[in-house]
Amino acid sequence: MTSLSVSSFVFPKSSYSKPAASSSAFHGVKMAHLCRSSRPFTSLATSSSSVVMMAKREEELKEIRGKTTEEINEEIVDLKGELFMLRLQRSARNDFKPSEFHRMRKRVARMMSVKRERELEEGIGRRLSRKLDKQWKKSIVPRPPPSLLKLREEEAAAEAKKE
Repeated sequence: MTSLSVSSFVFPKSSYSKPAASSSAFHGVKMAHLCRSSRPFTSLATSSSSVVMMAKREEELKEIRGKTTEEINEEIVDLKGELFMLRLQRSARNDFKPSEFHRMRKRVARMMSVKRERELEEGIGRRLSRKLDKQWKKSIVPRPPPSLLKLREEEAAAEAKKE
C-alpha cells in the first residue's frame, strides 16, 4: 500500500525560466511507501547467485556451440512452436508457467547468436545473412511442436488402454 501526503503546492517562480513543456506546477506530492522490513531496498541478486547464473548460461552456450547449424535451426523451429503453444494457452486462460516465455525467448536468442557467430566466421555479411535467413524461414515446413506431439502420443496411449 502507498499513502499520499500533500505537503505543499510549489509553483514555479516567474523569474525561473524553464521550458513550459518540461516544467510542472505540481511538486508537492510525497510518496510514502509502507514497508514492513527495517532494512533499505537492496538488490535481490547477490554475487554468488549471479556467478551461478553465469555458469549456467556458459554451460548452455557450450551445449549450443556443440551442435551443428542444422540442429540449431531445427531447435529454433521447435522452440518457436513451443512459444506459439504457450501463447495459445495464455489466450485460452489455461494453466501455464509465465517464466517459460522468458526462458524460451532467451534460448532462441542464444541459438540465433551462435548461428550469427558462425556466419561471421565464414565471412558472411549482414545483408547476405538476412537474405539467407529469409530463404530459410520460407523453407520451413510447419509442424506441430514436440510438446503437442507428446500430448497426442499420451492421448493415443490412454485410448489404447481403454480399449
